[in-house]
Amino acid sequence: MQEGGGAMLRAHQGQWCVLPMRQRAQVINNLVRERLTDLLPRVMREEDIDMWVILCQEDDLDPVFQILLPMDTWCPILQILVFYDRGLRGGVEYLNLSMTQTQGLYEKIWSGRDHEEQWSLLCQVVRDRDPRRIGINIGSVAWVAGGLTHNLYAQLVDALPTNLVGRLVSAEPLITRFLSILTPGELSAFDHVVAVGHRLLAGCYSRDTIVPGVTTTSDLEWAYWQAAADLGLDLAFKPFYNLVRSRAGLTEFGEQDQVIRAGDMVHSDVGIKYLRLNSDHQQWAYVLRRGESTPPAGLRHLMAEANRLQDVFVGEFRQGLTGNELLKAILSRARAVGIPGPKVYSHNLGLFLHEPGPLIGLPWEQEHCAGRGDVVLEPNQTFTMELSVTDVVPEWDGQEVTFSIEEDVAFTEDGCFPVDGRQTEFYLI
Repeated sequence: MQEGGGAMLRAHQGQWCVLPMRQRAQVINNLVRERLTDLLPRVMREEDIDMWVILCQEDDLDPVFQILLPMDTWCPILQILVFYDRGLRGGVEYLNLSMTQTQGLYEKIWSGRDHEEQWSLLCQVVRDRDPRRIGINIGSVAWVAGGLTHNLYAQLVDALPTNLVGRLVSAEPLITRFLSILTPGELSAFDHVVAVGHRLLAGCYSRDTIVPGVTTTSDLEWAYWQAAADLGLDLAFKPFYNLVRSRAGLTEFGEQDQVIRAGDMVHSDVGIKYLRLNSDHQQWAYVLRRGESTPPAGLRHLMAEANRLQDVFVGEFRQGLTGNELLKAILSRARAVGIPGPKVYSHNLGLFLHEPGPLIGLPWEQEHCAGRGDVVLEPNQTFTMELSVTDVVPEWDGQEVTFSIEEDVAFTEDGCFPVDGRQTEFYLI
């Protein structure tokens, strides 16, 4: 069962719809413009970087570069974008020193074809503006901030005068904040993306897809992949489904059996990439035995305890906390209220799947995640609320079961809340 709904989701003749390609391009291009004009100037000033240079090549595009271009364009040969902050009165200059057509997002100041000419022009642009600090993409903690290749770094150093080379700095602090914060338009689009992801998952958790005793977890993975492809959607990552069953079932059918059978819980980990935004969900279905109308009470108890941990999770979000501080606060509160076996391993989500905002634990690290766990929480960031509880199931002869669940959440000035609701009951097969 889902609570809530995606603000941009449209229903048409009973089908949950996604935008056609031309409209997707319009939405993406508007979102890029909003990000450049409303967010970038503030973050550049707060991180004290007055020039930011992004360099990459046609078949090896920097991950940051890819989210700063129109959807409907082509990027031939050497790519150079320059952002220069002229101050509060002058605003930020957005310069394109490439053959790429950016449809008005950037001022195209070069129309040549000579590769060496690009480097000369870049040198002139930097020298004329005389920036104090020139950010380049050489991050060491957030991997999305490390897209500058060694080859292009060496060419940049050769192209600039020595005094300007000494002003090169890592743009990682700028990139971390610029890419982890969503604009108001992106937050609205994210509602739509998550809702579409939920509907795709629900379609797999139905008798239209699952025939007990026949369908395998591999079949479900391909069904989800195909459903996404039919809508023209990319995957955030390879779909994953697995079975959780009683020891009696494991004894009867074997540890390697992946055929979905009566009495099984079916667990998912799936997500889509749509409008350049990622979703990431883990939800559960239960296959009813003959005569059952609900899952056993012990399984429903696991779902309820996972929901309690979710309530603790969203309740502990505070602006200015690091991911490590959030992890400690959530786990301390969960243990204090008696949630069984709580674990939290949440990550920033949005333009990238696991980057670049605060990391809140890892499955194998529940105390302190160096580097990525030290990133600070800010409003308008989105996350996966990924966590688990562990408890015994009386109906399964006291078998201990770990129940992991994952929903997408947004943190704004109004607090932290699930996007398009959360699962509170099993899908029933």
